[in-house]
Amino acid sequence: MSEQITLYKLIILYMLNEVDFPMTTSQISEFVLEQEYTTFFKLKESLDEMVATDLLMVEDTHNRTLYHLTTEGARTVEYFGNKISPAIQEDIESFLKEKHYDLKEESAVKSNTFFDEENGEHHVRCRIVENGSNLLDLKLIVPTEKEAQSIANAWLKDYEEVYAMLLSKLL
Repeated sequence: MSEQITLYKLIILYMLNEVDFPMTTSQISEFVLEQEYTTFFKLKESLDEMVATDLLMVEDTHNRTLYHLTTEGARTVEYFGNKISPAIQEDIESFLKEKHYDLKEESAVKSNTFFDEENGEHHVRCRIVENGSNLLDLKLIVPTEKEAQSIANAWLKDYEEVYAMLLSKLL
């Protein structure tokens, strides 16, 4: 069983090594579950263990968790990547090639909310990240948590329209 868990971890590390952006839990699970390599619970367990051992770094955004490959994770793929069969590697590469734009776009749009206890304010941060740099970083302060959550959700759905509107008004 531990060989299987090791394989699941290597698959995840290999996927993240093949892209230049973080991936969400749902993106990783889409591939792993579609291919029927393991269950969601084993996948989640593998992700948690890799975070605990510094092979992956977590970034939490509004309703999503993004996984980044660490230097140690990249070294692990370099040393043990040959343990992944060529057929599985090909499946991963096909999945990433087919979904590349959608995967990258989804991980580039981020929103977070938090409450500033000192000032009693609800903050919303909406971002578009491209190649590790903020293309847009919008911070708003609103009176209620409900409004903050609404803005964060709307941003994830309508960011393209909002970004285009901002550019058209400012240029």
